[in-house]
Amino acid sequence: MHKSIVVAVNVRMKHPKYGKFVNKTSKFIAHDEKNECNDGDIVKIIETRPLSKRKCWRLVEIIEKAK
Repeated sequence: MHKSIVVAVNVRMKHPKYGKFVNKTSKFIAHDEKNECNDGDIVKIIETRPLSKRKCWRLVEIIEKAK
């Protein structure tokens, strides 16, 4: 996938009935025009018009580079 990144958003929420904390992960396909992201980067994305079948997000900025 050229000029595309997969962004995983992890949310830790409490189960409504049992009270146990559960990790939920959502994956978003985002457009990276300059191909500047690497694995492990923390990024900010914004919703945009559909660019392909699954890609309707765009990279705004890289907050923190991976070590």
